[in-house]
Amino acid sequence: MFSVTVREHLMIAHSFRGEVFGPAQRLHGATYLVDATFRRAELDADNIVVDIGLAMKELGAVVADFHYRNLDDEPEFAGVNTSTEFLAKVVADRLADRVHTGALGEGARGLAGITVTLHESHIAWASYERAL
Repeated sequence: MFSVTVREHLMIAHSFRGEVFGPAQRLHGATYLVDATFRRAELDADNIVVDIGLAMKELGAVVADFHYRNLDDEPEFAGVNTSTEFLAKVVADRLADRVHTGALGEGARGLAGITVTLHESHIAWASYERAL
């Protein structure tokens, strides 16, 4: 399986509900490194996995929807614990939508899957992997 990974960063604020989150129940900030890995079994006609420039552009656009926002104030996340795991899925699903609409180029239609990893710190991260 071939893969290409592109990176962006994301700064948000949010809070959590539930004792399991301890002090993170209070409003706090999070800065993530966001890695999006695109996979395919065979290279496309241009011998690439995906156009890296388009992958970077589309990841940046997806991340920009949340950058510098308090996710507690976003209607789409009302009542949701916006955990790192949950946000990785949101980013992956939005990238998948962009693949399906052709925003990453026609060659990207041959992608097999996407994995999005949000790095909370140098010692903790979470990923979500999905097929296309």
